[in-house]
Amino acid sequence: MKKFYPLFYISFFLFLLSCRKKEVQQEAIPNLKAVEVQEKQVPLYKEFVGQVYGKADIPIRARVDGFVEKIHFREGLTVSKGQLLYSIDDHPFRLSVSREESMLSEAEVNRVNAENDLARIAPLADINAISKRDLDAAMARRDASEEAVKAAEANLNLAKVNLGYANIYAPISGIIGKTKAKEGEYVGKSPNPVILNTISKIDSVVVEFFLNEKDYIAFYKQLMQDGEAGLNRISHPLELYLADGEKFPYTGKITFLDRNVDPGTGTILVQSIFPNPDGLIRPGQFGKVKSIVTLLEQALVVPQRCVVELQGFYNVFTVGSDGLVTQKRVELLDEYQDMFVIKSGLEKGEKVLLEGLMAVQSGQKVSPELVSFNPVNQ
Repeated sequence: MKKFYPLFYISFFLFLLSCRKKEVQQEAIPNLKAVEVQEKQVPLYKEFVGQVYGKADIPIRARVDGFVEKIHFREGLTVSKGQLLYSIDDHPFRLSVSREESMLSEAEVNRVNAENDLARIAPLADINAISKRDLDAAMARRDASEEAVKAAEANLNLAKVNLGYANIYAPISGIIGKTKAKEGEYVGKSPNPVILNTISKIDSVVVEFFLNEKDYIAFYKQLMQDGEAGLNRISHPLELYLADGEKFPYTGKITFLDRNVDPGTGTILVQSIFPNPDGLIRPGQFGKVKSIVTLLEQALVVPQRCVVELQGFYNVFTVGSDGLVTQKRVELLDEYQDMFVIKSGLEKGEKVLLEGLMAVQSGQKVSPELVSFNPVNQ
């Protein structure tokens, strides 16, 4: 029995020592990283649905009616300014030119005859061999014959113009679309095609979108504040996101604000232009235009990692000067890079926990380690 007591005391001592270690571990203050609430100049962006148009979308029209004799291009490819596109049967127009040429010749013969008659009558009138009435009639016939020549010349020119319209040429260089008339089809009068095709110039493209009244007012106030240079600064760079979600590699700028707000929709038309040297974007596409709507000079921001969402409410954990943790509800205004813009709930310089958010509790004491936070998109 004497040998048992030393072993018992040793075991009891080790048990007390282990309990003491656990108690020390439980009382240890965790060291957690934290950031200070920063104040920054933050641009607020919004996305708008935009539709793409060519820099120039020129319809190709049949200005005279007739049968399409030949098509001289390949659909969907590039055409050059002045290139022959369509040939309309010109036989009726050639006949019209010949007829007007004959009418002009007849008018010129009549003018010569009238001038000759006047040349014979004028001397006789001087010696009173004929009446003044005969002289006036001869002069009237001469004047009428001259006007008839002018009318015949105008009709001939019109006939030649219509003959020229039988060949349709490209007014600009660009991409031509699918033809709306085939060879042998009668065109130029409704319901047959009057617009045969469209050529689009797409080295740059126009993207149109709409601002609601609230966004427009905020946008325009910024323009007024910055003066004439404001338009370029606010609208550049515009970003364009295509249907696949990818960002278009070229930035654009606003070129036009409509004169009025549409009372039916409460929106105003905004027109922008984007370089399109690769021809990737085609007229008719839709995309999302991302634009700066306003600029916040003193916005409070925290990393998105600091914010915990629970049942639609947003919370952060702040650390006071005494090291005690306080859970605070915040209201978010917008996102900026990988930070949140705080509308209310925090003040500049407050310490906000960056880690351990799932483990800490309000009232717990921690040892904050202040770190700098660099946005990944900066």
